[in-house]
Amino acid sequence: MINAKLAAQSHPKHQTIVKLSEKVAFGGEELVIIGGPCTVESWEQMEIVAQKLSPASVQALRGGVYKPRTSPYAFQGMGESGLEILAKVRSLYNMPVVTEVMSISQIEAVATHADMLQVGSRNMQNFDLLKALGQAGKPILLKRGLAATIEEFVMAAEYILSHGNPDVVLCERGIRSFDDYTRNVLDLGAVAALKQITHLPVIVDPSHAVGKRELVAPLAKAAIACGADGLIIECHPEPEKSVSDARQALSLEDMVDLVDSLKLIATAVGRSLSQTKGVGLEAAPFIFAA
Repeated sequence: MINAKLAAQSHPKHQTIVKLSEKVAFGGEELVIIGGPCTVESWEQMEIVAQKLSPASVQALRGGVYKPRTSPYAFQGMGESGLEILAKVRSLYNMPVVTEVMSISQIEAVATHADMLQVGSRNMQNFDLLKALGQAGKPILLKRGLAATIEEFVMAAEYILSHGNPDVVLCERGIRSFDDYTRNVLDLGAVAALKQITHLPVIVDPSHAVGKRELVAPLAKAAIACGADGLIIECHPEPEKSVSDARQALSLEDMVDLVDSLKLIATAVGRSLSQTKGVGLEAAPFIFAA
């Protein structure tokens, strides 16, 4: 029995709703689809992404500005200038944005510009960061660690909850195995288990799970079929030119087609996709410092 006093489901219908904006929420009947590039590269890139995805059933944008990379020589993200780009696209296209925070020192800036703070797989057990995010005042997207057990995953969420933040969304993104054909192994059994163990919303990241764009769509469909509350998927205007994770990024056209293909599956499991264009925040004037 997992000793999670706050994350544990108290009865079969115990389900927390985590609001991303006034019109977007995780855990209800409507699935939440988050799309965008691995890394924010420029304003032009993010504007193209928003223009293509906002008319589709994609409610939120993703884009990394602080990037934990295996190599210290790889692109580490645009930092605060990337946050300004996210804030601008958020305002102009009425779409909330999700981006990763890697350290306590980054929380204030990220929380000022983004609607949801992501804890990446490598930081799932960065307990000081989790405690600080308990006081961040924004929803948290917590990704499962590279080799974390379900219990370790749930207890990481418990750290955030126990420090005052009730708005936690879990994200299954695959775990490591001996087989290197796919980047990781997507544990859909964990998705089903988490929906029974906890009352927290659970979404799936098929992009990081498989690492190959041609495998993303089948696993995205399977994730919805097994009960996930949404998806976070990498897509890019020119996938082959992406500065990070190019091999797993979908084209924007393929992203739109994938989301459209999910509608029948969502209906079959009693869920739905958003039919509203520009469903995020109320548009507001934004002055962008180039």
